[in-house]
Amino acid sequence: MAFQYNLPVSRCPDGSSPRTTTNQEIALSQDKQFYSTFFAIMGGLAVLAVILILIATNLTTDVADYKPEEVVVENIKPVGKVNVAGESAPEQAEVAVVETAAAAKSGEDIYNGSCMACHAAGVAGAPKLGDAAAWAPRIAAGMDSLVANAINGLNAMPPKGLCMTCSDDDLKAVVEYMVNNSQ
Repeated sequence: MAFQYNLPVSRCPDGSSPRTTTNQEIALSQDKQFYSTFFAIMGGLAVLAVILILIATNLTTDVADYKPEEVVVENIKPVGKVNVAGESAPEQAEVAVVETAAAAKSGEDIYNGSCMACHAAGVAGAPKLGDAAAWAPRIAAGMDSLVANAINGLNAMPPKGLCMTCSDDDLKAVVEYMVNNSQ
């Protein structure tokens, strides 16, 4: 048994009664409304999907260029390099410039930079610069002995007197400076 909706009947302007709407007509009307709404929403979602795909492809070009291995290698590469004597190295010219600059220092410059801290005040038994009595027995032992003590250290004085950039010739120059100013 099918129901039939009978809507209130009003008279048409010509006096005839209007046609009544059947269940099938109502269903068709509702289906048309559903389909139009459904396809409008689906069309909007399709446009949104295309926009999202375009955005994603633009963003992934940066991701495709990302090379994590290169980033890791760059982050863990050494900061400096060791220059082994006798091997050629590309930074050998820089080392030579540094050594030349260090070699250009006078005995007085080296004394003022590294030796004065102990030898000006006589710290831990270091002979004071200008104290002839303290230097006399050391000078009597000979220049080679004084230079060897400066290179290797003696008592509280560490090797090279903590002038690690000084060459043996630099240490000889500073010993000569101190001896000449302490006789």
